[in-house]
Amino acid sequence: MLYRENGQFKQTYSTDLQIFPVLQDRIAIYALLAVAFVAVPMLASDYFFRAVLIPFLILALAALGLNILVGYCGQISLGTGAFMAIGAYAAYNLQVRFDLPLLLSLIGGGLAATVFGVLFGIPSLRIRGLYLAVATLAAQFFTDWFTNRVKWVTNDSPSGSVSVGALSFFGVSIETPAQKYLLCLAIVCVFALLAKNLVRGAIGRQWMAIRDMDVAAAVIGIRPVYAKLSAFAVSSFIVGVAGALWAFVHLGSWEPAAFSIDRSFQLLFMVIIGGLGSVSGAFFGAAFMVLLPLLLNYVPHWLGLPLSTATASHLEHMIFGALIVFFLIVEPHGLARLWLTAREKLRLWPFPH
Repeated sequence: MLYRENGQFKQTYSTDLQIFPVLQDRIAIYALLAVAFVAVPMLASDYFFRAVLIPFLILALAALGLNILVGYCGQISLGTGAFMAIGAYAAYNLQVRFDLPLLLSLIGGGLAATVFGVLFGIPSLRIRGLYLAVATLAAQFFTDWFTNRVKWVTNDSPSGSVSVGALSFFGVSIETPAQKYLLCLAIVCVFALLAKNLVRGAIGRQWMAIRDMDVAAAVIGIRPVYAKLSAFAVSSFIVGVAGALWAFVHLGSWEPAAFSIDRSFQLLFMVIIGGLGSVSGAFFGAAFMVLLPLLLNYVPHWLGLPLSTATASHLEHMIFGALIVFFLIVEPHGLARLWLTAREKLRLWPFPH
C-alpha cells in the first residue's frame, strides 16, 4: 500500500491479512450454494424434500421477513400467520380469477400482504411494546374470521378449503419435489440477498436506530413514520410471498387453520432461537424448528427407547420453551451468535493469540 510521508511516497505491506477471512466466508457461501443447487437435488430423496428441505426454506423465508420487523426495527409482531394467509389467499385468487402465472401470483400475494401489513403497522406510530403486540394480534384474529366467513376469499368453496392445480414457472412445469425445492431455493436466495443489502444500507441503519432508541433517532433526523412503515411493508411482503409458497408448493391444498396463531408463534420462536437482528438467524431458527420434531420422533426409536407420539409432542414444546428462556437470558442473539463465536475460535485454532 502506498502512502506519503515527508513529501515522499513509501510502500508498506499489510500483515494483518484481514482480507482472508472475508475471502474464506465468500468461498464457503459459494460452496454451500453449489451443494444446495447441484449436489442436494441429485442425492436427496423425495421424502427428504417434502418433510425437511421445502418446509425449511419456506419457513426460513417467513422468519427472514419477521426478523426485519422484530430484530432490525424492534417492532413486536404476533400476527405473522395472518400476513402469510393474506399472501396465500391473494395469490390463489389472482391465479384462479385472472389466470396469472405463478411468479406474478407470488408477487401479487406479497403486495397484498404489504398493504395489509402497513394498515396494521399504523398503530406502531403511536404505541409500542406489549400494546403493539396486541394490535398485531388483532390482525391474526381478523384474518381468521375473514378467511372463514367471507366465501369470496375461498372462491365460494363450501368446505372452506382450496387447492391449486399444476405449477409452472416460465413455462417449465414444477411437478417433482426436486423441482419444487429448486424453485423455493432460488426465491429464498434472491430475498436473502435483498434483505442483506437492505439491512446494511441506509434504510437498515434507520431501522436499527429506531430499534435502539426511537426518540434519539427522531432527534438526529430519522423519520419514525417512514422507518416503521417501511419495515412493516418489507417484512409483510417477504412473509406474504412465503405464505404463498407455503400454500402453493408445500401444501397444495389448505384451509384457514393452516395459518393460525400457532404459525405466528412458531415463526416468532424461530427468530428468537435463531437470532434477532441476523439474516442467518432466520435459517438457523427454521432448521432448528424443522429438525427438532423429526429428531424427537426418530432418535428414540433408533436407541430403542419407547416414546409415544404424544410424549414427543409434549417434549417438543418443553424444549422450545426452555430454549427460548435460555437464549433470552444467556445469548439474546441466538444460534447465529453462537455460530459466529465458534467460527472465530475455529479460525484461530489450534494457535490462538
